[in-house]
Amino acid sequence: MLIGAVRKARITPPDTPLSETYRLQLLLYQQMCIQMKTHEHKKTAALATEMLNDWTAIFQVLDQPHQPLTNNEAERALRHWVILRGICYGTRSENGTRVFAILISVIETCRKRNQSPWIYLAQVIASQRSGLPVPALPIVRVSE
Repeated sequence: MLIGAVRKARITPPDTPLSETYRLQLLLYQQMCIQMKTHEHKKTAALATEMLNDWTAIFQVLDQPHQPLTNNEAERALRHWVILRGICYGTRSENGTRVFAILISVIETCRKRNQSPWIYLAQVIASQRSGLPVPALPIVRVSE
């Protein structure tokens, strides 16, 4: 029901946000999750708790139907980085972990924007060596 409504809203945006249209169903579902949090079956209780903890993120697609229904694209984008981390046995410090995460973010952002991450990183290094501020990430140029 909700997935069908989201797909339809992607084609023809509704006048009323889907979260308002399906407010009663969402409220009933939320109440059911609250009841199931204490269910004797551990997996049922865990799922109900997870749904309640991530409620806003899970159902934001109702107000923003253009958002993906899953995080598969993000998971696929990170897959090779996770494999690399396993091959290299991870980082050796908190600082190394932070730097690695920042580099991944910069590289993937540049790739999504069809920009060379290596040119940008070279500019960052040159700016820092010259005492200049770090340049902003490259933007996608839209043809006029």
